[in-house]
Amino acid sequence: MPKQKTHRASAKRFKKTANGGLKRAHAFTSHRFHGKTVKQRRQLRKSGMVSNSDMRRIRQMLSQVK
Repeated sequence: MPKQKTHRASAKRFKKTANGGLKRAHAFTSHRFHGKTVKQRRQLRKSGMVSNSDMRRIRQMLSQVK
């Protein structure tokens, strides 16, 4: 059976953490900042973690990434 390939788009968007979690960037950060508060913009700059409900699906896409 052939090896499963890494989903390259996902590999560029998610990074594994030391404890086995997955880091991700926040959405809503590209334009239209005049409708967002300063606090909201500041918090969107930080990275977020992938939720537990999405973890299995994303890990499968990243199966070949070390």
